[in-house]
Amino acid sequence: MKNLTLIWDPLVRLFHWSLVLSFCAAWLSGDDFEKAHIIIGYIIVGLVAFRLVWGFFGSPYARFSQFVKSPAKVVSYIKDIAKGREKRYLGHNPAGGMMIIFLLLGIAGLCLTGWMYTTDMFWGSDWVEGLHKLLANGLVLCIGLHVTGVIVASKRHGENLIKAMFTGKKQSHIEQGQG
Repeated sequence: MKNLTLIWDPLVRLFHWSLVLSFCAAWLSGDDFEKAHIIIGYIIVGLVAFRLVWGFFGSPYARFSQFVKSPAKVVSYIKDIAKGREKRYLGHNPAGGMMIIFLLLGIAGLCLTGWMYTTDMFWGSDWVEGLHKLLANGLVLCIGLHVTGVIVASKRHGENLIKAMFTGKKQSHIEQGQG
């Protein structure tokens, strides 16, 4: 490949894959390994806190200002996907940017409800436990949509976005006919 450009810096990539592994570990430990589940939850809080800071002060493609778009632009981009004419972005596209915000908010809510459930005030609270499980299941759905979007964008634009999230690099230009 030629014309490779660093898009996702090492800290973004480390955050991403650490969150993937931590979420999976939390999901698997939820019912049977309470102590591990709680520790992993605090690790996830730290990861999300880092990402929020990095979203304002990080490298150019890590900044929220680079990829968070208005709802109208997100809807327009999704319509373009349906028509097969969506624009390729070096960083996150508008739908991907929206998904990042949904995932970060969902994970923050998940961590908050998990923490609440450990407090005296909310211990044994059915609504807190129910909301925690609803958020966890909703996040699994969002993750499925995220992975589907990555696969679709990879095929449509002739690039391997999963590999790019390991290397941090994407082609700065793709020849006509390749996406």
